[in-house]
Amino acid sequence: MGTGQLSRSIPHQDLRTYYSYVNGERRESGEWVYVVDSNALLDDVFATLRLKRRLEQGRPEDTPGELPDTVVGRVAKADRDTVELAVKAAASAAPEWGAVPLRTRVDRFAELLHGRIAENAEQIADVLVAEGHPLPLARWQVSGMLEIFGPRSTAFYRSQMLQEFRHGERRLQVRRRPDGVVCLNPPQNAPLSSAMLGATSIMAGNALVVRAPRSGPLGVMYVLQEIVAPVLDELGAPGGVLNAVCGDPAPMLSVWLDSPEVDDIIYFGSSENGVRFEQRCVAAGKKPILELAGNDVVTVWKDADVELAAEALTESFYGSGQLCMIPNQVVVHPDVADRLTGELVRRVREIRPGRPQDPEVLLTPVLRNEKFFTCLEQALDNGAELLTGGHAMRLDGTRDPHGIFLEPTVLLVRGLAHARELDAVRHETFFPLLPVVVAEPADDETLLDRFVAFVESNDYGLRNSLWARDERVVTHFTDRVTGGGLLKVNDSHIGFLPCLPTHGGTGLTGGVFGEANYPILRTSHVQGVSFSEGSRPREAVFGAWRELFG
Repeated sequence: MGTGQLSRSIPHQDLRTYYSYVNGERRESGEWVYVVDSNALLDDVFATLRLKRRLEQGRPEDTPGELPDTVVGRVAKADRDTVELAVKAAASAAPEWGAVPLRTRVDRFAELLHGRIAENAEQIADVLVAEGHPLPLARWQVSGMLEIFGPRSTAFYRSQMLQEFRHGERRLQVRRRPDGVVCLNPPQNAPLSSAMLGATSIMAGNALVVRAPRSGPLGVMYVLQEIVAPVLDELGAPGGVLNAVCGDPAPMLSVWLDSPEVDDIIYFGSSENGVRFEQRCVAAGKKPILELAGNDVVTVWKDADVELAAEALTESFYGSGQLCMIPNQVVVHPDVADRLTGELVRRVREIRPGRPQDPEVLLTPVLRNEKFFTCLEQALDNGAELLTGGHAMRLDGTRDPHGIFLEPTVLLVRGLAHARELDAVRHETFFPLLPVVVAEPADDETLLDRFVAFVESNDYGLRNSLWARDERVVTHFTDRVTGGGLLKVNDSHIGFLPCLPTHGGTGLTGGVFGEANYPILRTSHVQGVSFSEGSRPREAVFGAWRELFG
């Protein structure tokens, strides 16, 4: 299927249908979740949502051949029995898979999966576009998957999973062992790529159960059943190593929490819900791995390359700000503030809405925008200045209070002292709104300390960026900023790199146990092993003292 086919109305015989995937088999269901072409939402959002709701309420006479052309896929909704079977299948498969050598479940798995992703890159992007991701961002997600399973990243994972040392006649190992059964609850905004991130937990030797969200189940089922599952089959993995079920989050999470066979739960969601869920996990004896909100800070020093910094800051508006890892606030040296804001506003005004298959479009619809206007009003009422944007608009860019797109909006905030009193600075906004905070004039040493303190005062901790040429400034900043799962210097804020994490963070981003998230490491635990050829036990206990003191 060529690029862009799924973003148009497609023939009914090409309708994608996926059942629950449990223990290597497809399990039917009496209920369906229907996926509607993202273009139909742009043409008539209310009629499209009514159609989806009517289909999911159940019409027995509906068959794939009779569905409207705007319906591009359907996914079986799993009942409780199916969800429980998925967990049991994973528990049965985990011990056998965990005993498979690292060269198979890390190196070979990643090699084969990387190949299949590359071979099907255009088709994966098509599925993402069909679900509403702009084409450039769909391709960005696929490139991220290729980095995650690429050879340099795989070599890093391998190095962390097993290290060996010699101590006399003993061979010592520090190795990571699988936790067992891992359940993954991906986010609504990027379920496909999040499911693929979670698949790295399989390399640790775990068995995986993934919930495909009802709001975007097609991509999850596609990549797991058509990309990941064939690789596991080729490796001879037990069927229960991978399981995928679609359903509502609350009942499925309850099943996972109640099951004695579940070890880890990877949870994507809001910080408010995630912190509460973390407490439930600990109480139930599960390891919580949280991927929550981000409120990333970009710091721009006086000697920064302003043009490149402004280019990176436009990433704040990719996907209409509905990505967790984008720039959410800017802190800028007063000497360069005017140049930066001028360049940023110029670039932002070139960002436009459009259909997702358009290779120049980066904005997505924001169906509920009341929080945007509330946040904007609160900022303006408390002294922020509107530099550009601030309105809803139609598909063609015309301003319209009922439009489903939002103009990329830039605010100017004067002074660090009271900046965090603004909701737009203190919290993740999740819409296209970027506050630029200009620091109060002071000597450079004082300003640098204030910048570090401001970044560290962030309640969230996903990513941070710095733009500066002075090596002394870079070293001071990177040595003292401890929050966040990723820190980038003079680089794209969201660009993927081998070996470095794509997710994870501290504070309200990752919870009490938050850190950079490599699922292969987060879903495993350290174990030490000693292999001796037959040393005397008493000598092992007391010999070291005698060597020291005779």
